[in-house]
Amino acid sequence: MPKRAAATAAENEYNASQIQVLKGLEGVRHRPSMYVGSTDSRGLHHLVHELVDNAVDEAMGGFCKRITVQINADGSCTVDDDGRGIPVDMHPTEHRPAVEVIFTYLHAGGKFGHNVYKVSGGLHGVGAAVVNALSKWLEVEVRRGGKAYRQRYEAGGTKVSALKKVAGRGQKTGTTVRFLPDPSIFEETSFEWEPLAARLHEIAYLNPGLQLDLVDERTDRKERFVEQGGIAAMVKDMNQGRETLHRTPLFVEGEKDGYRVAAAIQYHDGYSDKIQGYVNSIDTREGGTHEAGLRSAITSAINEVARKNGILKDKDANLAGDDVREGQIAVISLSVPEPQFEGQTKTKLGNSEAKPIVESIVYQGLVETLGQNLALTRKLVSKAQEASRARSAAKKARDLTRRRSGIDGLAQKLAHCTLREPKETELFIVEGDSAGGSAKQGRDRRTQAVLPLRGKILNVEKARLDKALEDEGVGAIIQALGAGVGDDCDLEKLRYHKVIVMADGDSDGLHIRTLILTLFYRYLRPLLDAGHVFIAQAPLYKVVARGQTHYLRSDKELESLLGRLGDARRGVEVQRYKGLGELNPEQLWETTMDPRRRSLLRVTVEDGVRAEEVLTRLMGSSVDERRVFFETRAHFAKNLDI
Repeated sequence: MPKRAAATAAENEYNASQIQVLKGLEGVRHRPSMYVGSTDSRGLHHLVHELVDNAVDEAMGGFCKRITVQINADGSCTVDDDGRGIPVDMHPTEHRPAVEVIFTYLHAGGKFGHNVYKVSGGLHGVGAAVVNALSKWLEVEVRRGGKAYRQRYEAGGTKVSALKKVAGRGQKTGTTVRFLPDPSIFEETSFEWEPLAARLHEIAYLNPGLQLDLVDERTDRKERFVEQGGIAAMVKDMNQGRETLHRTPLFVEGEKDGYRVAAAIQYHDGYSDKIQGYVNSIDTREGGTHEAGLRSAITSAINEVARKNGILKDKDANLAGDDVREGQIAVISLSVPEPQFEGQTKTKLGNSEAKPIVESIVYQGLVETLGQNLALTRKLVSKAQEASRARSAAKKARDLTRRRSGIDGLAQKLAHCTLREPKETELFIVEGDSAGGSAKQGRDRRTQAVLPLRGKILNVEKARLDKALEDEGVGAIIQALGAGVGDDCDLEKLRYHKVIVMADGDSDGLHIRTLILTLFYRYLRPLLDAGHVFIAQAPLYKVVARGQTHYLRSDKELESLLGRLGDARRGVEVQRYKGLGELNPEQLWETTMDPRRRSLLRVTVEDGVRAEEVLTRLMGSSVDERRVFFETRAHFAKNLDI
């Protein structure tokens, strides 16, 4: 009886009154990461991307020629276009202006049927409403039919003003949205130039002739993006600084069953490969069925042309996809009437029918093009066969690394932590034995592991994977992480969810950091994409003033402190650190390793095109390109080591 009574009481506690209904936009504010991915800087900029994507939908429909994004002095952001303008007439069932429905109702918009947009980046119909929900205030101005209208929303869209006519706007059409992100939602509310510029540049490549302007009122910086060359120009820019096997990228386009496919491919003489995929101008950074179709088509086409023309003999095995991809830079842009994205942030395409459509169009186009250029086909076959031999060697090296992947095999170098739960642990990759010793002594032994490196690891941008794995430092990092390498990299096996690179702030330290990040970008990319990689911010100065010790990370912080001290600066002691080795274990813990007081920079890839270009110039084999890179940026350099 007592047990039954207890069960009944528990059942009574869970009843209809406990079922919470979030009305309107409350659900977005309650779980913002479900809609914009995160509440950090990436989620903040995703708000702008949502509004820009709506304007791009107008451009893809042929109704918009210009889009402007402006970062305003008050911290708000404006997205303006010259499209048709959002409808303002009364909605037939909601009895509110259509523009109000779009900004205050989830799953409302013109993208569910095909009478407004044949293709669009929006799928869920929540973009504009989500921006409104996560803003302190938002204003929208619509110009259409020779008239202009304005409406304002506040407190996440819960307060709605009446739609008003605005005088003096002439005959121009379009939509202007200005919003201020809600600081109670976002950890960071200051818009940055780089992620916005990267996205606008991508859109310019994907929509040849479309004009995109970025303006920053805070700094008076302006830039215009127009790319008439389309995705072929994007591929050439991604290969900037490399020796390519053919000057003009291979380009294929076609349409089938409402799908429009465009693909550009160019090979270089290096070892890395990359496919950049887009669906309805949206970056699908996690890939999907369209990229799978592209990979299959390229491999099949090269094998077909090579076999048919005797470049591959009867005794030769078909080239494998892994080998054909070496040195391949490709971009695929797909227009889909009904895209099935995974998640609101649209990072992966799931349409199963996309793969055979892409495969068919690209295969036919490449067979025709390569059949007319057998010299290039021979180069590609030769490169793939060489890659096959190297892949066999890399497999042996990977197997050897995997057999040694237990942390016990790194006992001489790795100081492991006592906890084994990856979510609670972190690995510091430290430059030098001296700093490594301080880190080992000053760390929290429960949660922090330390891997000291001697000298510089191999520049993997200039080496195939088999050679990279022979390098002692590269092997140590891969073994310590335990997640595998290259195509075998599996985040489920990752031992530490925070991987922190801790190097000196001098030129050697920066070079070591760059070498390590190159390794992560080329062969451990899933760690970057999942946000597991960080850079430690060690102090640059130690200042003793008025009996207090201050650790400062930049010249700006030093100037600020000295300014506050004013006349009391006479007795101030300033020490500039040359490296981590100058910090004793207690100081290193206090300034750089203590989770409560440290400052970390998360390493992410916001602009894949720009990342390829910069990495190739800095770490590739072209000395001339690297010299030009440094010469054009020499004026940014400060505190050079002499």
